[in-house]
Amino acid sequence: MKEIKMRLIKSIAIVFLIVVLLFTYLPIVVIALTSFSSDKFGLSMTAPTFNWYQTMWTSRSLMNSIIYTLQISICSTLLSIVFGTISAIGIHSLNKNLKRKLIMLNNVPILNTDIVTAVFLLIIFQLIGMIFNKSVFGFTTTLIAHVLFSTPYVVLSVLPKLNVMNDSSLYEASLDLGCSPKKALFKVIIPNIKTGILTGGLLAFTMSIDDFIITYFVTGKRQNFSTWLYGSLKTLRNGLWNQACAYNTLLLIITFVVVIGYQVIKINKDKRMGVK
Repeated sequence: MKEIKMRLIKSIAIVFLIVVLLFTYLPIVVIALTSFSSDKFGLSMTAPTFNWYQTMWTSRSLMNSIIYTLQISICSTLLSIVFGTISAIGIHSLNKNLKRKLIMLNNVPILNTDIVTAVFLLIIFQLIGMIFNKSVFGFTTTLIAHVLFSTPYVVLSVLPKLNVMNDSSLYEASLDLGCSPKKALFKVIIPNIKTGILTGGLLAFTMSIDDFIITYFVTGKRQNFSTWLYGSLKTLRNGLWNQACAYNTLLLIITFVVVIGYQVIKINKDKRMGVK
C-alpha cells in the first residue's frame, strides 16, 4: 500500500512538472511557429517561410522600437552596474546592524509592485515638468526609471561576492603589501567580484529589455518594443505580428547562445583549474 501511494505521488509530481513546462515553453513555441507562418494574420500554421525575418528590417516602426529598447537597456545596464557595484561596496563596509537595514531598503524596489513604482515616478516627473513648465518625459526619464529598478539587482548580486572576498581578507592583504585604496579597488576588489557584477548586469539587462509597466508610464513619444507592441496590438496583424514574433524568436536564440556559451566557457575554465 505504501509503495502504491509513493508511485501515485511520484506520478502526480511528474504530471505537475509537465504541465508547468508546457505553460512555460508552449507560448515560446507558438511565437516561434508564428514567425515562420506565411499567414499574414498569424492565426494558422501554413507553409513555412523566412519572409518575416527579412521584412522586419524594413518595418520602420518596429525597428525604431527595437533600437530604442536596446539603447535604453544597454545604457541602463551600464549605469546600474556602476551604481550597484559602488553601493554594494559601500553597504559591505558598514557595521552589521546598518548593513542589514540598508539591504532591507535595497530589497524594497524588488519586492514592490511595478505599478506602484510606475505611478510614483510618473508623479515625480510630472512635478518636475510643472516646475520647468514643459514635459520632461522621454529618453532621460525612461533611462532614470530603468536604472532605479535595475540597480538593486546588481547590489544583491555583488554583495555575496564581497562577503566571500572579505573572508579571505584579500583587501587587507593588498593594503599591507603597499597598495593604495584606489589601486586595491581596481586591482583586487573588482577582479574578485567580477562574476557578481556580470550576473547583476545580466539581470539588469533582462529586467530592462522587456519592461512594460514602468516604461509605459514614464516614456514620451518614443516607444520601446513592449509599449509599441501594446499600442499597436489592434493593428499588428497583416504581417506586423509575424515580424514581431520573428524579433522575439531571434532574441530568444541569442539568449540561448549566450547562456550556453557562458556555461561552456565556465566548464572549460573549471576543468583547467581542476575544479570538480
